[in-house]
Amino acid sequence: MSAPEELRYTEEHEWVATAAGGSFRVGITEYAQDQLGDVVFVELPEVGKQVTAGEVFGEVESTKSVSELFAPVDGEVAAVNSAVAESPELINSDPYGEGWLIEIRAEDPAVAEGLLDAEAYQALIAG
Repeated sequence: MSAPEELRYTEEHEWVATAAGGSFRVGITEYAQDQLGDVVFVELPEVGKQVTAGEVFGEVESTKSVSELFAPVDGEVAAVNSAVAESPELINSDPYGEGWLIEIRAEDPAVAEGLLDAEAYQALIAG
């Protein structure tokens, strides 16, 4: 499973990328989408919603199960990927690209440094 070096990761299998203006783009990892199987529905928050690190911000439903999505950082939802809401299979086909979920404007951008790096995430999933 790939875990791009430039991203940060959570133990709940979300990835975090630095986006424009100090925001963070969030999605689920290739490992997570592989475990889920075919994604058929995504529930995402509204732009402007406050999220708290470690708390649920949405759900991903697949043919196998429903999984909660957890915020990696505290902040405000700055953008939602409407393409994923309309075509949830983007999460399976391109989890690190077109399959991103939300962007969060973090209260403390430095907090992302405390997330797992690619090597630590690979060790986690190798388990």
